Amino acid sequence: MIRLYIFNILIALDQLLNAILFGDPDETVSSRAAKNLHLWHWNLLGDFLEWIDPGHLKRAIETDEGKNAIFKKGREPP
Repeated sequence: MIRLYIFNILIALDQLLNAILFGDPDETVSSRAAKNLHLWHWNLLGDFLEWIDPGHLKRAIETDEGKNAIFKKGREPP
């Protein structure tokens, strides 16, 4: 039970960070990175996440999220 609680808190913090970075508040940073690997800064984060946890980006991508992002795919800030 405590593991699920901690996991839920970590997901919430992940989504909060994504919202702070002008992303969809219901999407994780990992999902956003997986969708934006064509941009160098997301690719760098993606490489780091894959180094820590191989296959992480493939598991983390949320295709149904991201519609409420301030900066949408392909329109990320420089």
